[in-house]
Amino acid sequence: MKIDDWGIKNQLNKQELVTLFSKIVPKTSLLFDTEDLIPYECDGLSAYRQVPLMVLLPETVEQIQQIIRICYQYEIAVVTRGAGTSLSGGALPLENGIVLSLAKLNKIIEVDQENFIARVQPGVRNLAISEAASVHGLYYAPDPSSQIACSIGGNVAENAGGVHCLKYGLTIHNVLQLKVVTMEGELLEIGSEALDSPGYDLLALMHGSEGMLGVVVEVLVKLLVKPKVIKVLMASFDQVTTAGEAVSKIISNGIIPAGLELMDKSAIRAAEDFIHAGYPVDAAAILLCEVDGLAAEVDAQVEQVQKVLKQNGAVDIQIADDEEQRKIFWAGRKAAFPAVGRLSPDYYCMDGTIPRFQLGEILQRIHDLSEEYGLAVVNVFHAGDGNLHPLILYDANIPGQLVQTEKMGGEILAACVELGGTITGEHGVGVEKLDSMCVQFNAAELQQFLDIKTAFDSKNLLNPGKGIPLLHRCAEFGALHVHHGQLPHPELERF
Repeated sequence: MKIDDWGIKNQLNKQELVTLFSKIVPKTSLLFDTEDLIPYECDGLSAYRQVPLMVLLPETVEQIQQIIRICYQYEIAVVTRGAGTSLSGGALPLENGIVLSLAKLNKIIEVDQENFIARVQPGVRNLAISEAASVHGLYYAPDPSSQIACSIGGNVAENAGGVHCLKYGLTIHNVLQLKVVTMEGELLEIGSEALDSPGYDLLALMHGSEGMLGVVVEVLVKLLVKPKVIKVLMASFDQVTTAGEAVSKIISNGIIPAGLELMDKSAIRAAEDFIHAGYPVDAAAILLCEVDGLAAEVDAQVEQVQKVLKQNGAVDIQIADDEEQRKIFWAGRKAAFPAVGRLSPDYYCMDGTIPRFQLGEILQRIHDLSEEYGLAVVNVFHAGDGNLHPLILYDANIPGQLVQTEKMGGEILAACVELGGTITGEHGVGVEKLDSMCVQFNAAELQQFLDIKTAFDSKNLLNPGKGIPLLHRCAEFGALHVHHGQLPHPELERF
C-alpha cells in the first residue's frame, strides 16, 4: 500500500529541527534516535510500518502551537498521534515528517455533574471519562472495543463508535465543543456548551477528519445518567445469515437496543477460548442484545425481543443472570479482535457498513470471497447499525498473501458500496482505503474533499497522503468510472 506523494520537502535537516524543537520541549519529550522511534512506526494496522523523522511529546497547548508554527514555516509534515489504536494506518508516520504525540495531554479538566458535561484533554483514555464520572452516577456513552486504551482525541479524529452507538450515537453525537490548533498555529473554539451554535457545522467536519484539518487539544463531551436497569440477551442461531436477518426484525419492531452485536462461529470459538464467557461454541452465530432503561420498560423490551428472536430462527436464548454475567458476555465480544490473533499469524481487520436489511447478503458475499481467495474470515459485526468487521486471516510470511488479502478486502468494501453502504463505519480511511475511496466517490466529490483540506491546511502538511486519494491515483486505479467521474481541469491538477 503506497501513501500518496504530496510533494512535501523539508526545508531543514534533522539536526536543525532538533535544535529548534529542543527550545520548546524538554529533552525527554523529543525523540530522534531510531530505537526510540520504533514504537511509533505504525498504528493498530501493523501491516504498514514507517519510522518517522522524530517524535515530539508536548505537555501544553502553547508548546503545540509553537511546534506547529515551526512546521508551517519550514514545511514539515505533521502526523498527530493519540494512543495508536487506530486500524486504518491513519497514524502511520512519514519518513521526512514528525509525529506529534498527544499522550502527555491526559488530564480531565472538569466533570460538571450539574450540566452533564466533562472537559478533557485529547490524551485522556475513553474509559477514564466514565470512570471519573461514575461517582456522580454518570458515564460517557461511546465505547469502542479499545476503550481501555484509546484516547478521546483519536476518537474525534476517527468519529469512533462502539457497542452502544446504535442507541447513543457516535463520537460526534456526544461532543459539544472542541479546541483545535490550525496548521498556522491559531487556536480555535468550535461548537459551544449549548446544543447548537451558529455558522457552518465545523464541529461535525472535524469528527472523522483523521488529523488532516487541525490538532484537537481539548474536548467537551456530554455525559449521560447511568441506566437504572440493564439486561443482556444472548441468542444462538444455526445459520449466520439467519442471525443477520433477525437484526432487521428487532429494529423493525420498534426496539432500539443499547447494543446489538453479531459474531460468527469462528469468532465465538476464539472469544470463548480466550475469555471463557460461556458462549455456545457449537452455534453458527450469536447475537448479543442489550436493553436498558427503567425496570418496567426493560422487562417489556426483553419479552418483546425474545419473541422476535424465536420467530426469526433463534435456537436458544440466554439472559444474563446478574451484572457480573452481563459484563462477561460483553467481555467476550470486546476481546474478539485479540482473541482472533490466536488463530493466525496475521489478520486484516476490515471496516465497512451496509443497510441492516443487507446483512444476510453481505455475509454470503464475504463467504464466497473467502472461498475464492482461499483465505478464512472471522466475522464480528456492530449489527444494529450495519457496521461490519470481517477479519481476514493470512500469513505475512507467505509471499504475496498480504497483497491478496488487501485485494479481497477491497472487494468486500466494494460490495458494501454496491449494497448501499460505505467503506468505513468507524475505523476511517487512513492509507488502507485510499483506493476504496475511488470506488465510493466520483472525481467532483473528491475534489471537494481536497478543497476543504486545502482551506484548513493550505500547504497540505497535516497527515498528508491519508484519507483522501489524489485524483490521478483514482484514474490509475480505474475506479472513477463507477460513478461516471471525470478528472478535473488542468488548473486543478496541482493535486
